[in-house]
Amino acid sequence: MINRLIKEIQKKNAPIVVGLDPTMKFIPGSIKEKAFSVYGETLQGAGEAIWQFNKEIVDAVYDLIPAVKPQIAMYEQFGIEGLIAYKKTIDYCKSKGLVVIGDIKRGDIGSTSAAYAVGHLGKVQIGNESYAPFDEDFATVNPYLGTDGVKPFLDVCKEEKKGIFVLVKTSNPSSGEFQDQKLADADNRPLYEIVGEKVNEWGAECMGENYSYVGAVVGATYPEMGKVLRKIMPKTMILVPGYGAQGGKGADLVHFFNEDGLGAIVNSSRGIIAAYQSEKYKDTYSEENFADAARAAVLEMKEDIATALEQN
Repeated sequence: MINRLIKEIQKKNAPIVVGLDPTMKFIPGSIKEKAFSVYGETLQGAGEAIWQFNKEIVDAVYDLIPAVKPQIAMYEQFGIEGLIAYKKTIDYCKSKGLVVIGDIKRGDIGSTSAAYAVGHLGKVQIGNESYAPFDEDFATVNPYLGTDGVKPFLDVCKEEKKGIFVLVKTSNPSSGEFQDQKLADADNRPLYEIVGEKVNEWGAECMGENYSYVGAVVGATYPEMGKVLRKIMPKTMILVPGYGAQGGKGADLVHFFNEDGLGAIVNSSRGIIAAYQSEKYKDTYSEENFADAARAAVLEMKEDIATALEQN
């Protein structure tokens, strides 16, 4: 799957992933009204509104981007109906030829970790039949529990030729409370560097043509740390959150890429799916044209990143 992701990035000349992280405040009133007219102001109505919103966003941008990243928490808050919308979104995105990164941030050990890996990336056996429950192409993984928590995902990745993105240096302001702590028994280097080394080690077991199935999450809000981690993980695809709404911009991203122009894929979520509500686009695009605003935001992001890489 890492080979396919890279080919899609090259084909569309867009190292971009759109985060499908819907909230009810992002969804236009007309979509909510239509869903509620059928299902009422219920969890089912919310799930239907989310699904219809996602579908229109995807229809507007799928030809420009290689991948999407639905954040499962935004669906789980609506219970089973939200998870139904999550699964419908995954299936629809795949039908459009998009690579799907399930932003699930799972991290546990033993049979629990194995169950997460099977549920999201693998197949579950039921009698004589096997099924792929959620069937994402990649999943995000929390490494806090160490190799015991990651290995079940590695096993499934090897079997299914899928991938993971391991949290290394996240984009949120308080990430440094733990991730930046320096370890005396590791030459006083920060924890995120040690995690990066483990990602590189795990990835050596799961290589594609040029990059590993094991990727890393490194926030756009920490470009200097990204520069260090790029050297530590030369064969690792870096998923870069924090672009746009969190303050990251194209000029911050150049060190996340390798000299081949690959090695990173940059995420923007609300900066795209809620672009019609932003100061930049709200006077140009009405609520009914939210998908057109999303497309405009993708095109602008694509140009911003391309310009930054050309100037580097």
